[in-house]
Amino acid sequence: MKNFAIRLLVNALALWVAAEIVSGIRLSDDLGDVLIVALVFGVVNALLKPVLMLLSLPFVVLTLGFFALVVNGALLMITAALTVRLDVSRLGAPSPGSIVISLVTMVMGHVLEDGKE
Repeated sequence: MKNFAIRLLVNALALWVAAEIVSGIRLSDDLGDVLIVALVFGVVNALLKPVLMLLSLPFVVLTLGFFALVVNGALLMITAALTVRLDVSRLGAPSPGSIVISLVTMVMGHVLEDGKE
């Protein structure tokens, strides 16, 4: 349960940072709303990402992994479609947003892992 809460908070932070940095992504200012969006984003990633990555595997291999950014952007768009608390208004926003989310998640993963030792 502790691991779930930590992942939820990391996703919430990553989504908030993406909304602050990337124009075209808007997120509610309410902490409860941000946590709800993070929960939806986590569920969408857990359920759809493996399927989408498998279906797009030839493109991922052909582009040396860069097509994964398109898949991650699509997952961000799906999350925005499922909740009114997240809005992705520009077509070019999901891919940079997914890059920011990935970077924040990676950095926080390293920071939290360093704290375990």
